[in-house]
Amino acid sequence: MKWSLEEINVMKSCQEVMTKNPATCEPQSFVTDAAKLMDSEGVGAIPVCENGKLEGILTDRDIAVRVVAGGRDPRETRIADVMTRDPDCVKADEPIDRALEVMESRQVRRIPVIDAGGKLVGIIAQADIATRLGDDHATGEVVEAISKE
Repeated sequence: MKWSLEEINVMKSCQEVMTKNPATCEPQSFVTDAAKLMDSEGVGAIPVCENGKLEGILTDRDIAVRVVAGGRDPRETRIADVMTRDPDCVKADEPIDRALEVMESRQVRRIPVIDAGGKLVGIIAQADIATRLGDDHATGEVVEAISKE
């Protein structure tokens, strides 16, 4: 599906929709640290950064599949060993329809937002879009497109 700003009545840039300064973990931290942070922040994904630069993302699905189903001990497993490396991301100044296109094509519900130097500045989650579009019909279309099998 091709998005247009008029059709979905969104703000102009990813920066206007993103959650700024999301909680992050470092690659050498343990999976249990990330899981505790996910719980306290009420999120399903944690960007993984080294010196502010986005290195990957760890999702609750990564933990379930790569750690639990893989028989690993989360207290001894480093995030770097199970995170999704080089995740798709968007730049803060890109139009929001770019984020929507990536989320739909990759079937992801969250996308990191970086600056021109690759530093993490935010994250856009499906919930951010749903609460910030201001149009229930458009919100439904966006959520449906991102959630397709």
